Amino acid sequence: MKNIVIGRFIPGNSFLYKMDPRTKIIALIILMISAFVLRGFMNMFIALGLILLLLLLGRINIIRVIRGLKPLMFLLLFTFTFQILFNETGPVLIVFEQEASWTLHYSWLNILAVVGVVFFWFFTRRFVRFRLLYLVATLVGSIALLINLQLGYVFNTGDLTIHQNAVETGFFIMMRLIIIVTLSTILTLTTKPTDLNLGLESVLKPLKYIRINTEEMAMIIAIALRYIPTLLDEANKIMLAQASRGVDFSEGKMKDKVMQIVSLLVPMFIISFKRSDELANAMEARCFVPGNPRTRLHQLAWTYADTITIIISLMALASVITLRVVGINV
Repeated sequence: MKNIVIGRFIPGNSFLYKMDPRTKIIALIILMISAFVLRGFMNMFIALGLILLLLLLGRINIIRVIRGLKPLMFLLLFTFTFQILFNETGPVLIVFEQEASWTLHYSWLNILAVVGVVFFWFFTRRFVRFRLLYLVATLVGSIALLINLQLGYVFNTGDLTIHQNAVETGFFIMMRLIIIVTLSTILTLTTKPTDLNLGLESVLKPLKYIRINTEEMAMIIAIALRYIPTLLDEANKIMLAQASRGVDFSEGKMKDKVMQIVSLLVPMFIISFKRSDELANAMEARCFVPGNPRTRLHQLAWTYADTITIIISLMALASVITLRVVGINV
């Protein structure tokens, strides 16, 4: 929970912090569209390099951003595994014993062996430092058991063929997710919640013409982003307090773990309702009424640097679309 960086604001004094929040929101949308349009490994690596350069120029702690990607690793690994198992396009990448596939042998003993490996991983993972690599090794070992062992009567066989397009697509989707999450992290790390709320209201203002309350929508988004790290910090405090009283969330039977999770969720719900009640009272004390015109202490100011930033973002999108139309997928 300490590694969650989305929604957190870290004070700084680089050009990213001084930029208008409307500029950052619009540039984020444009660059996200560019990431979806982009094709080719070399182009994606160039995009990653540009984002790394942006982090360096913006004086953002790269290690903190990388740690913030840690909760995303399970989704990345699942996406890559899904592509390996179900994408059967392109030439065969791996040949095993001069064949174009690996044959999986399914028998009751083989399945029990795999279940035993999974249980061994489950009970020993807390003693391993690099848990992600340990999980990958467990998955590879389980597949190797189904390939190499033919214990007992084999009631079914299946071919596992690893195609080139599956590996390329898996890596490509992983890189695209990393780019999108990193861009969103840059926005929240360098923008105060109040400025983010003002920027969202201004960007969403055209939706008023179709009878959509943009102020309430912007307020909901800003509050959600603001309280994500707060609630995670509260959950971490509760876990530390319960650990000091002898509660261990990584040990015990399934029934005990369910009770431990319940003991965590109940105070979390109480804290959430208390926070929301305090926020509502604070808004009422300041005579806040959604939709009514009101003055603001801080006014957004558009500068030439913001215009240049939008122009550069549009040029990047135009370049990506041109590469896609021409068919240059390096």
